[in-house]
Amino acid sequence: MFTSQPIPDDYLQTILTAANMAPSAHNQQSWRFIIIKGEKKRELVELVNSKAAEFPKSSSVLLRMASRSIAGAPAVIAVANTGDLIEHGTKLFQIDKERSFDFFRTMEIQSSAAAVQNLLLAATSLGLATVWLGILFLIKDEVLELLGEPMGEFMAVIPIGYAAKESRGPEKRPLTTIIKQFS
Repeated sequence: MFTSQPIPDDYLQTILTAANMAPSAHNQQSWRFIIIKGEKKRELVELVNSKAAEFPKSSSVLLRMASRSIAGAPAVIAVANTGDLIEHGTKLFQIDKERSFDFFRTMEIQSSAAAVQNLLLAATSLGLATVWLGILFLIKDEVLELLGEPMGEFMAVIPIGYAAKESRGPEKRPLTTIIKQFS
């Protein structure tokens, strides 16, 4: 959870600049960052809560937790893919349309994921807390519509603010259990 302390505008600009500096396939930077505050944030919370009931219990619980994070954060940043890389790449690489779409869609998602990671790291370096709410992908079309974005890929919704209490974050598995090495 977050405190109600607002995030300085220059912090948001620093965070978004860091996100925009992420590597991207073919340097297309096919992402859009949407800052959500005030009334639009309230509408997003209402949307998530109303849609949560349509899902099985485990998903519904996670959606409701996400809505509480959104409601409590002074600012939320949504990251949406523009589809520009898919369009550009499909024209550039004259290969089977289905294969081309899948290839460039994956590259666009990877690029936006790098931008989200930069965003999260920049926010953390400024003493802010964040959470990447991937669960909202379940209602991506409704979220994009609410934000006035064209239908397409949707990466994340990230509440940002000052942590209400200090947290060490989740425990990670030991590297020895996740590394495979060939020599």
